[in-house]
Amino acid sequence: MHSPPPFNPQQLRRVAAEIISNVRELSIAGLTPATSSNFSCRLDDLHAAITVSGRDKGRLDEGDIMVVDFDGKPVGSDHRPSAETLLHTQLYRRFPEIGCVLHTHSLAQTVASRLFAGAGHVSLEGYELLKAFAGNATHDTRIDIPVLANTQDMPTLAAQVDALLDGPCRWAYLIDGHGLYTWGSDMAQARRHLDALEFLLKCELELRKLK
Repeated sequence: MHSPPPFNPQQLRRVAAEIISNVRELSIAGLTPATSSNFSCRLDDLHAAITVSGRDKGRLDEGDIMVVDFDGKPVGSDHRPSAETLLHTQLYRRFPEIGCVLHTHSLAQTVASRLFAGAGHVSLEGYELLKAFAGNATHDTRIDIPVLANTQDMPTLAAQVDALLDGPCRWAYLIDGHGLYTWGSDMAQARRHLDALEFLLKCELELRKLK
């Protein structure tokens, strides 16, 4: 007899359906060009469901969602997870309240990451939409979104992110020439953070055209 999987299969099916429906919307919106981007949701205290590497995110099905442990290793699957899986699992390991991580590659995110790489962050100040971020109740504040240098060395990049997680990296970060990572307690909150950041980055880019 086969031993049961170390996670709840029904929970995996539910989470996979949620990832698929949301990611199709993000693909239609232009946030996942080519086969870029990766998306995950927490399954339990040891496992996350994440998109399989190299798939067209606008055409995902249940077989394109796999399980990894919090070391980023596949569980019960021969599929290959994204090379960036560690950037998801480090958040789940550090913060039990995080339930969803979204990584996207929109035009605005990528351009902003290049424009603000030298400063090391994007400052967002005075926008009403800053109240979309969990724990922030006012527009009268400044939020700095870190911009990290890109590298194919994922353990090094994960260590750099880890050093920021107790400071300015409360909701999201950008990777230079790459895209955005954002997260939340569940898919709805992560989507809210993503939608707000996408809009605010577009605002910052438009303002620079007027200067």
